[in-house]
Amino acid sequence: MKREIGLFEITSWGVGIILGAGVYVLIGEASGIAGNSVWLSFLIGAMVAVLTGLSYAELSSMFPKEAAEYVYVKTACGCKILSFVIGWLIIVTGTISVSTVALGFAGYFQSLFGFPRLLAAVILIILLSYINFSGIKESTRMNILFTLVEMAGLVFIVSIGAGSLGKVDLLEAPNGIAGILSAAALIFFAYLGFEDIVNIAEETKNPEKTIPKALVLSIVITTGLYILVASVVVSLADWEALGGASAPLAFAASQALGENAFTAMSVVALFATSNTVLIMLVVGSRMIYGMANEGAFPRVLSKLHANTGTPFLAILITMFASIAFVFLGDLELVASLTSFGAFITFAFVNGSLIYIRYRRAELKRPFKVPLNIGKFPVTGFLGLLSCLALVLQFNTVIILSGLLFLLAGLAMYKLSKIRLPTKFKTGRSRPNE
Repeated sequence: MKREIGLFEITSWGVGIILGAGVYVLIGEASGIAGNSVWLSFLIGAMVAVLTGLSYAELSSMFPKEAAEYVYVKTACGCKILSFVIGWLIIVTGTISVSTVALGFAGYFQSLFGFPRLLAAVILIILLSYINFSGIKESTRMNILFTLVEMAGLVFIVSIGAGSLGKVDLLEAPNGIAGILSAAALIFFAYLGFEDIVNIAEETKNPEKTIPKALVLSIVITTGLYILVASVVVSLADWEALGGASAPLAFAASQALGENAFTAMSVVALFATSNTVLIMLVVGSRMIYGMANEGAFPRVLSKLHANTGTPFLAILITMFASIAFVFLGDLELVASLTSFGAFITFAFVNGSLIYIRYRRAELKRPFKVPLNIGKFPVTGFLGLLSCLALVLQFNTVIILSGLLFLLAGLAMYKLSKIRLPTKFKTGRSRPNE
């Protein structure tokens, strides 16, 4: 694949995908759970993201490949079944993520134009899949433009709400610590995306050094903005009203500046959410492409288009799967499923870092996480514990649904290993992996 993006572009990818969804879409749901203390939920989410992001940074400097998590787990434990299931879980939760943000886009679009919500989400996914197919350079240019727009929207919210800070008790938590943690588990969706940077390593210049820097920079930049925005939003609008708003940031802006502000923020939110959908579609298709290259999926899925240089079959699969999840329709449900899958994946990534430190101590590490006791990475261990703790904040339905996805991954692995009769085989044969 073509190496066409540098530190600025890859950091823009990280900032763009992190900022686009949660703060524009889920801050209302989270405020309804955590109350005025929702900023603490963002802070907790940031701490987990930083700990796990550091693990990704070290691992990505060692293995700058597509299908990154699959490679990390496979290298750590040598278990093909487990690495396949983790890769499968990432693909499933990634497609659910696309659906979640597309529904968020559709909520804002409906509030502006009255267009049917589900239809708007489906059309968005199709249009952005075409951009994904057109090439990584085209996708990157669009991402940079949309990232600047969404950052401007957040700066606008902070500027109009700064004068309201101090008018409410920012430590008010109607559901106590449990509510703050539950909101953190949900709002962690807002930080998803930093890990996706590693899955376009093969299209990044000097990825061993560029990817770790971009990971850290994107988390730091977005965390500062998130905490500021969460603080001013509950200062502008009552947290209970935010909990019921389909366009929460636009609603908060309208409390200060009226209907025109609602319209302006809704337009910005369209840019922000569509940007996130684009990046997730790119990353999801690259995950399928990377696993196909590793032999986990049929090799045909790693085929690149002759003109655009993009994995067109993987792009089609990602598009249709994302459209299917749109019809769940429940924003909080699909966001929670995504976060649950992410916590499981991140727990394995942190565990892989610890294991590789001992199992493959001889490997060169261009980036190494701070706070180590000998070979033992303290931040990786804390990242592992924090992910497992937040998994327990979900309700039984989400946990059982997540386990079903894992079982489906096991079934898919078994199906992928079934040997077809010779008369049904096409193309060049290759040994089972």
